[in-house]
Amino acid sequence: MYPILFEIPLPEFLHGFLGESFTAYSYGFFIVIGALLGVTYVAVQSRKKFDLSLDKVNSLFLLLLLAAFVGGKVFLYFENPAYYNNNMANLLSGKGFVFYGSLLFCIPSMLLFFRYHKLTTLPMLDIMAVTTCIVHAFGRLGCFMAGCCHGIEWHGPLAVVFTNEECLAPTNIPLHPTQLYSIGLISVILVTLLVIKKNKQFEGQLFLLYLMFYSVGRSIIEIFRGDVSRGYVIDGWLSHSQFISLIILSITIYFYIKLKKRVGVTSK
Repeated sequence: MYPILFEIPLPEFLHGFLGESFTAYSYGFFIVIGALLGVTYVAVQSRKKFDLSLDKVNSLFLLLLLAAFVGGKVFLYFENPAYYNNNMANLLSGKGFVFYGSLLFCIPSMLLFFRYHKLTTLPMLDIMAVTTCIVHAFGRLGCFMAGCCHGIEWHGPLAVVFTNEECLAPTNIPLHPTQLYSIGLISVILVTLLVIKKNKQFEGQLFLLYLMFYSVGRSIIEIFRGDVSRGYVIDGWLSHSQFISLIILSITIYFYIKLKKRVGVTSK
């Protein structure tokens, strides 16, 4: 598609510092848009519940940005340690992240932030569930533009063909639009959470439902993913992401049942 949105030539006196032009990449652009919308949602919702200042919201997002970067890179490294041991520059570049790595590093970071600022954890996690959907959907749109997280070859009616050589997907081959599948999945989850939000049964329900819905959906989308460098736990059968999805699903079901029972006991 269009991994580069635009390039702006820079004055000659800046070439030594910034190069000959400023390049705006699609992936980064859509991540920024998603993050801005996410900050806005958290600021509005947390002010209603906790009177959380915008400074603290910004601090939370900066913390999560760092955690997401580190987590995404750590999980990327473990997908192919032998390769990255000899190509560390590729690991530390702006290309290549593992979403589950980012998510699993962000969760404890959020919990520490909430505890430090004496915020009630479960209601804040419900706010962050919706926020994550917003940011993630825009991130997947960036993936589609850049060609990463692409699908396997497919000649069906919804197939997409990447022709730009800058894309990370194979070019001139019809592929499953797995990035768009992900956007569709996340959008359905987002709408579902917003509907349930009005009559949720217990605090933390939205966050747990988000994890459960996404784990199931991601496991299905994995079947159509074509970036096989992600690796497998069971070769050709169970990818790393599917394995992580199973673990997350099991843990979240346990906590969902536990919290729901707690509400049932309290209401008696």
